[in-house]
Amino acid sequence: MNLSGEFLAFISLSLVAITGGLLLLNLTRVIHMLVALVFSFISIAGIYVMLSAEFVAAVQVLIYSGAVTIIMLFGIMLTKHNDHQEKKINTWRRIALLAGIAGFAAAVYLGIYKLDIPVQQSALHESNTEKIGMALYSKHIIPFEITSVILLVALVGAILLAKNDDKEEGGRS
Repeated sequence: MNLSGEFLAFISLSLVAITGGLLLLNLTRVIHMLVALVFSFISIAGIYVMLSAEFVAAVQVLIYSGAVTIIMLFGIMLTKHNDHQEKKINTWRRIALLAGIAGFAAAVYLGIYKLDIPVQQSALHESNTEKIGMALYSKHIIPFEITSVILLVALVGAILLAKNDDKEEGGRS
């Protein structure tokens, strides 16, 4: 086995992503889960950089690590989540969880190990961002615009729901 720097970087980023996922499943406080999720997102962005997909890595950091995390934090703060009412996870559930994770990892490993992908020449470093932009704004402009409208409607709906909750709480006091 060749232990190159790229291989070691991939292994370390993969271990951080897997550890973040395991912590996300096993932690009890929602804020701690969110921090574990951010570690997973950022390590996945590092793997994208290693795959010469710098634009996708930047989007991963900006959208997932930034925007989604902030939205989750706002959701936690607006719902007044009480961490003290969480039940402790019992031992059998943890064992079943670890067995499921190990089984999934084994299935993925065996599936990839037996996979025979033919080698093809490809130009990885030639204007990736330009190609993504051309595809996004020429072939896929309608789904892109529909996604932006859906996100805007969700934002307006969240604001209206938050306002209605404030009015109901003000009337009860």
